[in-house]
Amino acid sequence: MSFTEQQIKAAIAVAVDPNTGKDFVAGKALKNIKIDGADVSFDIELGYPAKTQIDGIRKQVIAAVRTLPGVGNVSANVFTKIVAHSVQQGVKLVPGVKNIIAVASGKGGVGKSTTAVNLALALVQEGASVGILDADIYGPSQPQMLGLAGEQPQSTDGTSMEPLEAYGLQAMSIGFMVDVETPMVWRGPMVAQALDQLLGQTNWRDIDYLIVDMPPGTGDIQLSLAQKVPVTGAVIVTTPQDIALLDARKGLKMFEKVNIPILGIVENMSIHICSKCGHEEHIFGKGGGAQMSDDYDVELLGSLPLEMAIREMADSGEPTVVGDPDSRTAEIYRTIARRVAVKVAEKAKDMTSKFPNIVVQNT
Repeated sequence: MSFTEQQIKAAIAVAVDPNTGKDFVAGKALKNIKIDGADVSFDIELGYPAKTQIDGIRKQVIAAVRTLPGVGNVSANVFTKIVAHSVQQGVKLVPGVKNIIAVASGKGGVGKSTTAVNLALALVQEGASVGILDADIYGPSQPQMLGLAGEQPQSTDGTSMEPLEAYGLQAMSIGFMVDVETPMVWRGPMVAQALDQLLGQTNWRDIDYLIVDMPPGTGDIQLSLAQKVPVTGAVIVTTPQDIALLDARKGLKMFEKVNIPILGIVENMSIHICSKCGHEEHIFGKGGGAQMSDDYDVELLGSLPLEMAIREMADSGEPTVVGDPDSRTAEIYRTIARRVAVKVAEKAKDMTSKFPNIVVQNT
């Protein structure tokens, strides 16, 4: 018995991608249907990394096609293809980097750097090529969190730097170049120039996502970064506390003003579970991230517990995603990472390379 493409599409349309919420036909993931008598093969192309999900998706779509009466062998090739997406108008993409995601907070102390490093490492675990740029010049914490404290970047040509690497993640930070005890007593323009150099003079190697750990606040540095760096989207980190939410809202509005899309909100320290008795309490309040997401029509990407292990592992240079990969918390970080990647995949593709440069000459 032979089948039509339409029948196969109708069967696969019943299967819904657990990460996007769309079926694989409507989401334009279904490609290259081949029919050979009763045998069927096809590709599922995902626009986001999902290494931990691919087996489940393959089984899901094969099971959907097997519902067709009289079908023979069914094979599905599920793979990821990550492309560059459009950024602010007039800002050029960084060589070797497809997408830049800014992780920001209105105020310090809400766990932004911990979220940034775990998000980056979760994307690595899902199969993406990832870099992290520690843009917090006054308080660089990524060298410590990645177990790279005391390391220095090398230069092969005297003008550019090779990123350092930890757990498959490419990393660059001012913290690699200054003594840990030395305070950065710099004014805004110097900081902006340093960031420009860290970003532009690092030999990023074919990166799908560059996570930028932003400094806290909404001042001169953040504005310079938002105007000069080609950002695909921003993730706002907050706690449920009213004061943190006030500042997180300012951060969100800043990105809106400079036309950078908000990919979503991460609520940190949402609930504390006592390590002795298991009692749960909302130390910093309850539902603040959800309320903010409703107010601004922005997705709440996930909520993380106030947990001693998260802090201990980040301090020891083995963040949760690599330090305890099978934990519930690591799974929350991976879910957040997939949601961020899905939101990026839904953005318009970067077409600047498709347009020719127009040169006007007098003839």
